[in-house]
Amino acid sequence: MQLPWIAPNIGSRPLALLGAGVLGRRIACVFAAAGYNVQLRDPSADARQAALDYVAENIKSYSKYAKGNRVFGQCQAFPDLESTVHNAWLVIEAVPENLQIKIDTMGELDKFTPPDCILASNSSSFKSRFMLEKVSAQRRQLICNMHFFMPPELRCVELMTDGETNPEVFPYLTKILDDAGMVSVTARKESTGFVFNRLWAAVKREIMTILAEEVSEPKEIDKIWQEMLHSEIGPCAMMDQVGLDTVAYIEDNYINERQLNPLVTVDWLRKNYIEQGKLGNKSDKGGLYPPSTAKATRTNGQTLKLPIAYFLDAGLGFNVQDLALVGQCGQILRRTGDGRCMTVVSGLKCPDGIDFSPSTERMFWTNMGLKPSTNDGSVMSACLDGADVQTVLPEGAVHTPKQLVVDETNHKLYFCDREGLSVHRCDFDGQNHEADSTRWCVGIAVDPKRGKFYWTQKGPSKGSQGRIFRANIDMPVGQTVSNRTDIETLFEGLPEPIDLEIDLQMETLYWTDRGEHPIGNTLNRASVGEKKSQVLILARHFHELIGMKIDWDNQHIYLTDLGGSVYRVNLDGSNKTVLHNDGGSYTGITLV
Repeated sequence: MQLPWIAPNIGSRPLALLGAGVLGRRIACVFAAAGYNVQLRDPSADARQAALDYVAENIKSYSKYAKGNRVFGQCQAFPDLESTVHNAWLVIEAVPENLQIKIDTMGELDKFTPPDCILASNSSSFKSRFMLEKVSAQRRQLICNMHFFMPPELRCVELMTDGETNPEVFPYLTKILDDAGMVSVTARKESTGFVFNRLWAAVKREIMTILAEEVSEPKEIDKIWQEMLHSEIGPCAMMDQVGLDTVAYIEDNYINERQLNPLVTVDWLRKNYIEQGKLGNKSDKGGLYPPSTAKATRTNGQTLKLPIAYFLDAGLGFNVQDLALVGQCGQILRRTGDGRCMTVVSGLKCPDGIDFSPSTERMFWTNMGLKPSTNDGSVMSACLDGADVQTVLPEGAVHTPKQLVVDETNHKLYFCDREGLSVHRCDFDGQNHEADSTRWCVGIAVDPKRGKFYWTQKGPSKGSQGRIFRANIDMPVGQTVSNRTDIETLFEGLPEPIDLEIDLQMETLYWTDRGEHPIGNTLNRASVGEKKSQVLILARHFHELIGMKIDWDNQHIYLTDLGGSVYRVNLDGSNKTVLHNDGGSYTGITLV
């Protein structure tokens, strides 16, 4: 018989998290952003520091989900269990998915935590009832599963009893999670896989069967899934992200519990992929999707599987808490291939376009300035670590500069000036500054081989009057910017084209468009060679799409939008993946 339950008095007491990995640090950030003090335990000093850095860098963006305004909670990290859980009111374990480790951990938590402390397991594979072997009878009514997905992109949390959990615990935890901006559901009874993972497990099993029977292939499965469900990522790509070995391990639990036939599901997956080392994104051999064989090499000899992305926050988003600073606190952020993100330059006035020069090892960017009417745009450069910031063109030399591209062949910078109604170029040091008057120029691409440059005119906001033009890099003899006759209109009637990039070999333009849905807020492609093609929409349903940069080696396109997201898609627009999302307002992006 269960004893009457009294909710713990939180006050300044900490919430404790065991495990400071990718998910653990995100859970910590959720609660710290909502005003709860958080203590992390991880035996790795590097993991502890990385978790603290993550919370410090992302807590403001997480706070937009929390209810009401509150002071952020403190976040600390410890190497030992006893210090971490001292005086805790809630402990969430996110230790490795090994049942014996979880049994031992729950036994230690029962010993070192206050009697009113709730103990929750983040396990998605094991029911918490299997972890009670070393736990006292009195504590069992305070133990449950609390399964997080991947905040902030996925805010769902599933709660489930251990078979003896006091029913009053669940509405209490639901209120706490709602306060922190999470969306929680409670399973009505014990269920391997809770609610969503049972649905997801069925999808995975059917996908493996489809592949084993050679009915379809991963790319086609993802394509129809994304189109039918308006999803940003397909199930095959998601399985590669999780890791095919993990997929198989989880499926084994269902097979053993329900006596399922593994022949065309997990047995097929192990034989055709896992035993060959094809584990997904974490493997050089790929997974359901083939690996990216090309690698980007830095000048210092370091070889990376994925490029480092540098992208711009215009300083207009939710992450700007003081409205008096809107437009004055723009940033350049760096995202490494493993997902870590940090600010390298701050205090910028609405930065918009950015590109990288390998020969100088410097990045160049434009600043739109505070308001179009103030005519205070500028162009700047810096080393990749944010050091040695230099002014290329001072404030007022340009009006509202937008996308910028580096012409490495001729050591020139090209950029568009929206309110200045012109296309500009200059040397890397700002010398030989030239302007060609056009109208409402935004995006620009350069083809030095053929002596052409391209630019977009976005037209009125949501006006479907956007156009894309082309002209010669060299002015026709005897002509001026006002009477040159080499300007071609390639496309017109576009929703609102923004940034451009060109495939020099195929003479194909790619561009972003921030116009009205459904043909606006899209990634587009069209041939501009001898046989011009119709505009093809590659991917859509973004949130004020702006920046674009193509990773030709790995056949990926990186995209940014004012809604605060960084995306990556395949060159054909498939496998749309959110790499980063917060309260920012993102414009230009480049890759190194």
